[in-house]
Amino acid sequence: MGTAQLSPSMMCADIFRLGETIRLFEKLHIPYLHLDVMDGSFVPNIMLGTAEIRQMRAFSHLPMDIHLMIEEPDDKLEWFTPQPGDFISVHAETTRHLQRVLAKIRTLGAKPMAAINPATPLSMVEEIFPDVDAILIMTVNPGYAGQKLVNQTLEKIRRLRSLLDDRGFDTVQIEVDGNVTLENAIRMRKAGADIFVAGTSLIFRDGSMEEHIQKFNAEMAKLESGGSDTKCPRLLAEQAF
Repeated sequence: MGTAQLSPSMMCADIFRLGETIRLFEKLHIPYLHLDVMDGSFVPNIMLGTAEIRQMRAFSHLPMDIHLMIEEPDDKLEWFTPQPGDFISVHAETTRHLQRVLAKIRTLGAKPMAAINPATPLSMVEEIFPDVDAILIMTVNPGYAGQKLVNQTLEKIRRLRSLLDDRGFDTVQIEVDGNVTLENAIRMRKAGADIFVAGTSLIFRDGSMEEHIQKFNAEMAKLESGGSDTKCPRLLAEQAF
């Protein structure tokens, strides 16, 4: 496991303070901006479009973590002008040709990520481990912020980490998205998560965003410096469950 990384969910940001918020993330060396794209069909909401993404890309150098919650993403990838350093995630549930879409993302220069919903089994992504840089485990049902954690997804993270490690894909990262409170982030980290999509449960809740980020980093640093067990997701999972 590498260093835990935050990917702030920009759909949760205050639109009237967006520039100030992004500058803060740059100052704090946040590695990604998480951008949820929803079509009102695959998920019951409509969210960030190409214009907003284009404007944020022009405003900031931070890489994007673009989460496509849209039906048939195959022919829409170019709409988001993928750049080197970006993650682009597509849901296994939205396309009949997942491997082909992931390969196209890499051809366009970005890092491919496959995403699965809480009820989708890991078997849906086992065959594409060689094609991804990361796998996104939804820990709530996608569509809206503020939902409660689907608890069985913690065990799912642990099983995915074990599968990846056992098959020689230990460099493939696991991203988690949904009810990432500080307490849940600790449990997710112990289960094997690497990238944390942070929204209203962590960064964009009441109080100082900078303090919330610093507290997250401090808690993750404690885990990472806690001895040899922190380097073994299976041992950590036994403690978590």
